[in-house]
Amino acid sequence: MKKTLLTLTATLALTLITAATALAGPVRLTYSNFFPPTHVQSQLAEEWCREVEKRTGGAVVIDYFPGGTLTPAQQTYDGVVEGIADIGLSCLAYSRGRFPVMAALDLPMGYTTAAQATAAANAVYARFTPAELADVAPMYFHAHGPGLLFTTPRPVATLEDLKGLKIRSTGNSAQLVEALGGTPVAQSMPTCYQSLQKGVVDGSMHPLESNKGWKLAEVVKFGTETFPVAYTTTFFVVMNKTKWQRLDEKTRAIISEINAEWAVRHGAAWDEADEEGKSYFLEKGGSFVALDETEAARWVTAAEPVIASYEKAAAERGLDGPGVVAFLRAAMDEAK
Repeated sequence: MKKTLLTLTATLALTLITAATALAGPVRLTYSNFFPPTHVQSQLAEEWCREVEKRTGGAVVIDYFPGGTLTPAQQTYDGVVEGIADIGLSCLAYSRGRFPVMAALDLPMGYTTAAQATAAANAVYARFTPAELADVAPMYFHAHGPGLLFTTPRPVATLEDLKGLKIRSTGNSAQLVEALGGTPVAQSMPTCYQSLQKGVVDGSMHPLESNKGWKLAEVVKFGTETFPVAYTTTFFVVMNKTKWQRLDEKTRAIISEINAEWAVRHGAAWDEADEEGKSYFLEKGGSFVALDETEAARWVTAAEPVIASYEKAAAERGLDGPGVVAFLRAAMDEAK
């Protein structure tokens, strides 16, 4: 009799919990993204929101805020930690020094495609699970295609041509500019167009896609094919840790599955956008400058201290900098 009563009590309790959950409605989350709504990366982020809603059967509903309307680019990570936004997408480079392991990804490693950079970014996170991201729940990472040099006052074909030019750059790309002899100016992408237009900076380090995605082809004239020292910028998609832990196991599994798919889609979209950005740059009258073999070798040599500096700084923080770089190189080779 007691066993039957306990069973009935447990069943009743479960029924009440289920009913209460149903009455409470779906879990509602917010997503902050600094990309404008017309940008393909913003469109993909919004598609991710809708896909989560679809596959969870409406159990999770996400309100999407593009264009930095909820949190500015540089404050998105902290905004997620503090719960201002439940989910956020921005650049690791906007918080320079905060992500010592993941920062290796933005080094001038000579990336060839965004797909390669994106695969490497997720591989590095999976391998090291760095403590620097322990205050959030990382969803996935993606990275743009080869970051190149674009200028307005004059073409840059040699290291000497770069001297005296102020170049908008962030994170490790700023260190690269300095190593190559230019003057780095730290600015986020949303401010880049106006700075170039007003002559605050003479050029920018950015991927081909930004020439169209951010209309930078309207304010730069020359592109230098700096592929031997091409860097990337790594983007994170993270969720507030408490909000993530409150989701049930089934919902987390569904979202994790979507994350794996979307990382690949972001990488492919970056590469497609690079092709469009290249065409748009040429349509606007831009021209490319190639580095000859000898000059390319000079640029690689000039960039080597940036990688060495990263390894040393990581070691000073108790991290295996050379190990991270070695793993990254292997991940890049595997993703080619």
